[in-house]
Amino acid sequence: MKYFILIFYFLLSIVFTSNSYSNDEVISKLQSGGKIVFIRHAIAPGNGDPENFNILDCSTQRNLSEEGIKQSKKIGIFFIKNNIKFKKVLSSEWCRCKDTAQYAFKNFQTFKGLNSFYDPRFEENKTKQINDLKSLIQQWDSKGNLILVTHYVVIAEILNKGVSSGEIIITDKNYNDLGSILIR
Repeated sequence: MKYFILIFYFLLSIVFTSNSYSNDEVISKLQSGGKIVFIRHAIAPGNGDPENFNILDCSTQRNLSEEGIKQSKKIGIFFIKNNIKFKKVLSSEWCRCKDTAQYAFKNFQTFKGLNSFYDPRFEENKTKQINDLKSLIQQWDSKGNLILVTHYVVIAEILNKGVSSGEIIITDKNYNDLGSILIR
């Protein structure tokens, strides 16, 4: 049932994605600061993680492809080119998210609330992670942007929205959708 729901959200996002904001409007909102910025990790071919997954060993995980590495660097260039400041970058502990954050922003910290719970092995963590993430966002009081590099399932759970690899979704602390940009 979980996979059906994820596929359903994904198909809805393809059919009904209607971003009424221009890129200029989205960039302006990011430049004004104080936004919550969700970024789905860059392109990492496949689905889920191998059975021998070890959070401490990237060789046991699904990782960024060469295209994903290039996409991550383009995300960083997008922020620099558009003079978009951020106060903090947090990433899931999964290597594909950490690598996206590293290539895009250089400095980041990991935050367990951003970890994937797609796989049944991690599903039991979902409620605590989402609660921790919501708490972090509600306590965010900086005028700078908060960047969150995470997974499809986390973004779908928080925003009820499907996203593509490398997509940037901008919200306020109340999770109001302020626009998105897909970096290819």
